[in-house]
Amino acid sequence: MNIETVQQVRPKRKYIPLPFLVIFIGYLVFGFSENIKGPAIPRIQTDFAIDELQIGMLLAFNSLGFLLACSFTGVLTSRYGIKLSSLLAFGSMTAAGVFIYYSSHYFTFSLSYFFMYIGNGMLEIALAILAARVFTKNTGFMMNLSHFFYGLSSTVAPIMATGLMGMHVFGGELGWRGMYVLMLSLCLIPMIPTIFSKFPENNATVEERIPLKVYIKDPAAWFIIIILSLGVIAELSMAGWLVNFLEKSYHWSSTASSAMLSVFFLCFMLGRLLLGVITDKIGFMTSLIIFSAIAGIATILATLIGSSGVWLFALAGIGIAPIYPTVMALLAKRYPNGIDAAISFTVTLMGIAVVLGNFMIGAIIDFFKEWFSSLHGAEIGLTRGFQAGFIFIGLCALLCSVASVILYRYLQRKNEVI
Repeated sequence: MNIETVQQVRPKRKYIPLPFLVIFIGYLVFGFSENIKGPAIPRIQTDFAIDELQIGMLLAFNSLGFLLACSFTGVLTSRYGIKLSSLLAFGSMTAAGVFIYYSSHYFTFSLSYFFMYIGNGMLEIALAILAARVFTKNTGFMMNLSHFFYGLSSTVAPIMATGLMGMHVFGGELGWRGMYVLMLSLCLIPMIPTIFSKFPENNATVEERIPLKVYIKDPAAWFIIIILSLGVIAELSMAGWLVNFLEKSYHWSSTASSAMLSVFFLCFMLGRLLLGVITDKIGFMTSLIIFSAIAGIATILATLIGSSGVWLFALAGIGIAPIYPTVMALLAKRYPNGIDAAISFTVTLMGIAVVLGNFMIGAIIDFFKEWFSSLHGAEIGLTRGFQAGFIFIGLCALLCSVASVILYRYLQRKNEVI
């Protein structure tokens, strides 16, 4: 047997390409940065003496940072490559943790949080574009698998955040400021494979690429934006408000409330891990219709039933989970030669919707809290305010399902269902 024969017989060594590690670890740290805020918000609210409307405005202001990053990251990636965009995203999120730690006033804290969301927005676009270029086979499954890592870190983030905030270091409590420094410093880890990775470029020639003006004129593109926006509002609102809701309305402890949020993200994580295969089999549009409807119904029922129905929020997590990765897979399949522009434009407009959504939820909670407080007392008023806010979150998920039905029928008429 000669050397050539031996080389043919010897099995090829399987390995995970570095871009895969960047995507998976990137979504892992992204989940931490997004979902440690749940347990932290009640303490931030206490330290700065701010009300629910101001919390809603803070989250909306942060979404503006996310939106700002989405508006320029696509151009930055096209000109200088995904590597630079990814490194800037991870680096800015790490720096934001330091800024948050040294924020002694609400104004400086808001600016620091805003800066963190700029990093989040840059990472959102960079990872989405990279995933669309890398996952060319079994796109629905691979998109859900990559976002599984977001769900994994989101599951443990509330419990880790609660535990870290209560830790004593050098004779003092770490608190929410120290917790943010430690958690955001994890963004240094994915910078290592990013530095050594060779990322795929956009193979489409300039002539083949779909111009943004063509994408904007496609009615399907606008329905995709609506679907994604409503789904993300439901997802991020649950992460941002659930702990506050359980602590202040049902008098749950901080540990129990954070554990419930972790259960939500556990179901969220399992949904992304297991439903990706189903998404590829039954189709992207059918998946969006079914799962967003489940999320909306479960959220509204959990809110109306009361403390005994809180477990239904976990079911909502299963329904919310596939929405974002499925829409990303839909974009990758429908606009393969214009994916950079499609993702940047879609996520930018989604950011606008999330800004409005965060503000509206805070305003709804504050309005119904004041209304019912004047009639039935402060405690009932606060509970009714939060319930009104969560019913709005459930309605967003239901409207996501309705918009998916409309888009499905539109694509059916044009014989373009994916």
